[in-house]
Amino acid sequence: MVTFLPTRPGRLAGVPSFDRAIGGAESNVACGLAAAGHAVRWVSRVGTDGFGDHLVETVASYGVDVSHVGRDAVRPTGVYFRTAGDRATDAHEVAYYRAGSAASAMSAANVDLGAVRAGRVLHLSGITAALSEGCLGLLRELTAPAGGRPVVSFDVNYRPGLWPGSGGAEVLLELARRADIVFVGEDEAELAWGVGGGPEAIRELLPEPAVLVVKEGAKGATAFQRGGAGGSSAAARWGLVAPTRRQPHIEYSPAPLTGRCPAAFHRATQQARASETPPPADPHGTFEPAPTVDVVATVGAGDAFAAGFLSGALRGLPVRQGLRLGHLFAAAVLTTPADLAVPPARDTTDRLTALGDTAWERLRLGPGWTQADAAEEEVRNP
Repeated sequence: MVTFLPTRPGRLAGVPSFDRAIGGAESNVACGLAAAGHAVRWVSRVGTDGFGDHLVETVASYGVDVSHVGRDAVRPTGVYFRTAGDRATDAHEVAYYRAGSAASAMSAANVDLGAVRAGRVLHLSGITAALSEGCLGLLRELTAPAGGRPVVSFDVNYRPGLWPGSGGAEVLLELARRADIVFVGEDEAELAWGVGGGPEAIRELLPEPAVLVVKEGAKGATAFQRGGAGGSSAAARWGLVAPTRRQPHIEYSPAPLTGRCPAAFHRATQQARASETPPPADPHGTFEPAPTVDVVATVGAGDAFAAGFLSGALRGLPVRQGLRLGHLFAAAVLTTPADLAVPPARDTTDRLTALGDTAWERLRLGPGWTQADAAEEEVRNP
């Protein structure tokens, strides 16, 4: 979507003007990865309007291949407006105008599936699944067990307002269980599935993904790896080697999810797994604390974290270093007002991810930190 950011704080009704930018979960990840030096393709649909032109041109300016973005002559490009306040506060307002948009009309019939599946990693978002039946069908097609499919990365991105009724949580659990790398916030897992008790409880609910990353807000993040950190190779530890046997399509009971998952939902989950050989357990994940960040705005930080973590995966770095990259990419967005920010240069991130534990924990990042010349100064002056 095209994003309109207020030129000053205040209610939407009182803000006189807005600056134009871009936003969208998958495109944010694509831009972050491309800016970090990876070869990235973004596949979507936009209108033939000026906003569509702006969106495609801006995404391309980050180095992303946009040659497979479809143009819809009937439906418009989605847009949204938001206030300058933090999304976690009652003062935050967002006005979405994407019903009937070109992106909401995506389906397996009008998207080039060959282009989508051509990369090493295919990143998807639960937000897209919520936009329409066609979009949900597309994500089910892309996550279906199939020989030769790319590694599927899936960010749950649970947004209750996008799901009429109570079926969204079940759908997102289905898609997550069919993915290879999954990102989910501790808070959204509790909101969607009623799972409290920390990252280990979420891993118990989601044992299927080769890599599960549980984001714990300002505290940090925990990554669980199939077989633990002692896997046979870096690629295998990251889930970048397709497993020899994929989980089949699992259907779930339509039991409504209200607040906490009902017993019937848990029973249906266990019955669906009954005939399956459970994957090797990895009950103890790798936790990496987040640095202290002087937050300007939180929107887009989760997408940036995913881009940083996936950058580490594509580079074959240790998972702990990938978590640190996720935190640094997120900090680049947290310290700017926009949904998207250019990540720090690779030499900067490499210096910071190599810090000792004490220096890492003392790290404090504020606006403009991505242009810092020396990581050591940031550490000496937290």
